[in-house]
Amino acid sequence: MKFKELKSLTKEDLEKKYLEVEIELIKVNAQVATGTTLKNPGQVKQLKKILAKIKTLQKQNE
Repeated sequence: MKFKELKSLTKEDLEKKYLEVEIELIKVNAQVATGTTLKNPGQVKQLKKILAKIKTLQKQNE
């Protein structure tokens, strides 16, 4: 997700998106821990970047 797209979201939407991405990251991390192969190996990196972007926006809005 691009920074512009995240910037257009409201605070509530950002919080919802953060929770969605965090849950997805937990699922992917569980797959990695159990040793199953991922469909997209770069997904962990992408999810972490999205979480960082959301946190940055939340800090800027404070």
